[in-house]
Amino acid sequence: MGEIRYPLSINQATTKVQWTLREAVEGYAKQDVHGIAVWRDKLEECGLREAARILSDNGMTVTGLCRGGMFPATDKAGLKAAIDDNLRAVDEAVAIGAQCLVLVCGGLPEGSKDIAGARAMIRDGIAATLPHARAAGMPLAIEPLHPMYAADRACINSLEQSNDICDELGAGVGLAVDVYHVWWDPYLRREIDRAAKADPGRLLAFHICDWLSPTKDMLTDRGMMGDGVIDIPDFRAMMENAGYDGYVEVEIFSTRWWNTDPDEVVATCIERHRSAC
Repeated sequence: MGEIRYPLSINQATTKVQWTLREAVEGYAKQDVHGIAVWRDKLEECGLREAARILSDNGMTVTGLCRGGMFPATDKAGLKAAIDDNLRAVDEAVAIGAQCLVLVCGGLPEGSKDIAGARAMIRDGIAATLPHARAAGMPLAIEPLHPMYAADRACINSLEQSNDICDELGAGVGLAVDVYHVWWDPYLRREIDRAAKADPGRLLAFHICDWLSPTKDMLTDRGMMGDGVIDIPDFRAMMENAGYDGYVEVEIFSTRWWNTDPDEVVATCIERHRSAC
């Protein structure tokens, strides 16, 4: 514990309430953090060209653009609109030099109970987006979400499901592995190894935070590393042993940390990256 093997990135969600994109970039860089994952709403707020300039001027590595996905829809027109939005997201990711476009795949369409059908739409949506992403050189990173989000945010809930899609669709699709969403999975080690054996480049992103017990809110009560029950050093070792050598990205949705001075949040991320990861 404490040996830093990977550089640190901070996902903009960690300080999304306090800082604009410019403020986040400058605030992270001020404390010598030069990795960031950008959110599309903050990108739109800033403007694509200006955002690209700010990121470049501050020497930032963009570890991901959040988010694409949200494919399931009630009809074909809705699915086409989702695909069109993902094509735009690919272009935005390219414009800011992101390492991948993170896909939060989407839950059940309104009024539906057909989770198998929703998963089929996700597969079809990724397949439809993939040719453009390949041509642009932008990897698509499927991020499986915890099963508690299956209804409304993502009904791809395990690394096994994600690997199955990657195996079917081939090059250009990989995984964003978030400890918060998959730490509970009894097949975690197997599926991380499976991803690496199938394609050394399939492990596209590694997100960290902690699971608090009890958790008071499904969305906005993630913990700072070391404050919860996830064995993050062991998780990191799994990723390392599978050959992952990219950034470690802190992504914390938390009202507690959104109500904390953002400079303190960044400083705590840095310290916990050293002591708890």
